[in-house]
Amino acid sequence: MSAADFPQSDLPEVVLVGRSNVGKSSLINALVRRKLARTSAEPGKTRLANVYRIARGSAAPFHLVDLPGYGYARRIAQGLRAAGKGQPEPEFDDVARAAFARGPAALLLVDARHPGLESERAAWEWVSGAAVEAAVVATKIDKLARGERIRAMRQLESEFDAAVVPVSASTGEGMEVLWNLIDSLVKRPNRNSRRLLNPTEAGRRPPKN
Repeated sequence: MSAADFPQSDLPEVVLVGRSNVGKSSLINALVRRKLARTSAEPGKTRLANVYRIARGSAAPFHLVDLPGYGYARRIAQGLRAAGKGQPEPEFDDVARAAFARGPAALLLVDARHPGLESERAAWEWVSGAAVEAAVVATKIDKLARGERIRAMRQLESEFDAAVVPVSASTGEGMEVLWNLIDSLVKRPNRNSRRLLNPTEAGRRPPKN
């Protein structure tokens, strides 16, 4: 997919990056509160970017770009590597290059149950350098008990050296905080000014438990 295949508009764009089984489609559906993105019982099916035009209430519209998942099953050993750590999968590489050439913001989605994955640290190194602004979102937080989620969040924030937004597509936990973060991303004044966005800038600190 080349840059010419993406919508020809000046709407702000937020790119979702994550492993194939991290729950990107479920998170999109939870954000818009309807079945917009197709979910599959077999992760890793998506090979192209899905672009959604989204407007929340009276807010200005933006494009949410769902990239193919990376690093699923046996492909994980040959999956995403950045900054001299190897090459991404061909499908992910081609689509990601086209998406990030447009100067979007980005959200790296990680599974809260599995902190410490090398592929996700490599992905964050790449995403935080390629995107205008970037933040980390921890999915499936409802799957962890209170003590487990506290430990997982501490580990994630330490590994990424950034604040992490915990969310659950199943229960809706953290969705309002995530929406505040997205609002901040799409309203950024300078699309060429790269920085890591702390979710507290969206108006409040995300819950730690």
